[in-house]
Amino acid sequence: MSALRKFSSQADPEVLEGLQEVAAREGRQFQAVLGDAMREYLNQKRQQSPRRNVMEAFQESLKERDELYRSLAK
Repeated sequence: MSALRKFSSQADPEVLEGLQEVAAREGRQFQAVLGDAMREYLNQKRQQSPRRNVMEAFQESLKERDELYRSLAK
């Protein structure tokens, strides 16, 4: 694991309490639980974004098949 870097932020008290409860229940440090939560959030966001090549292929498809798509939409 790389070196940790400090940062400052704010969060909803209920969210912080929930993370603290998870840390206590699992016998882990709060910062480890917070790190896991942030990594999971990033993974979900990265999976939601279509890759550039996928979007380019989609746009090309729209151009090539515009007439077909419009007739099917009627």
